[in-house]
Amino acid sequence: MKYKACLFDLDGVLVDTAVYHFQAWKILGKHFNFELSHEQNEELKGISRVESLDKILHWAHFQATQDQKGRWLKEKNETYLELISHMNPSEILPGVISFLDQLKEQGYLIALGSASKNAGIILEKTGLTNWFNAIIDGNVVTKSKPNPEVFLKGAEALGCPATACIVFEDAQAGIDAAKAGGMKVVGVGSPTILRGADKVISSFTELQVSELLLL
Repeated sequence: MKYKACLFDLDGVLVDTAVYHFQAWKILGKHFNFELSHEQNEELKGISRVESLDKILHWAHFQATQDQKGRWLKEKNETYLELISHMNPSEILPGVISFLDQLKEQGYLIALGSASKNAGIILEKTGLTNWFNAIIDGNVVTKSKPNPEVFLKGAEALGCPATACIVFEDAQAGIDAAKAGGMKVVGVGSPTILRGADKVISSFTELQVSELLLL
């Protein structure tokens, strides 16, 4: 087999949690009179909570103390956890289950490669946990995308060389991370936003596993 493993980002690829991050950041922005836009939210995809807050404070032209940052990071996460606590399998994105079925049937290994520290909770709530041979999330990585650490650790956990892995990502930082790790990458979203991917799809309903051999 040309490729042996598929590594998936979580937010915006398998499930639509981006909306909950957006809501949580918007609620937090009230502390410093800032309204996060959809365009700005796109730039937060794939990066850590700390980096996201730094970007937001920069956009808001607000100088926060370390104490404020610490409190706000905790508050944002608590808001987000409350929002995702009601998630269920209906929030799995279209075509995902069928695609994962195909991968399993054809002998691919599957790993999660997400910056989220709450990935385990989301997988449990949506019933996706059992699909994965390895879960690499924000609790076990120290470097955020576009650093390739999360995907390289995923490949290592699966026992596969990077060149035998295909990454699925909805964020530019994630595409850049996959490429930096020497992996093929399928972008999930708009080709006008996602640059450098080997293929871009709008959803998994338009992709067959057999097409991966053409990458």
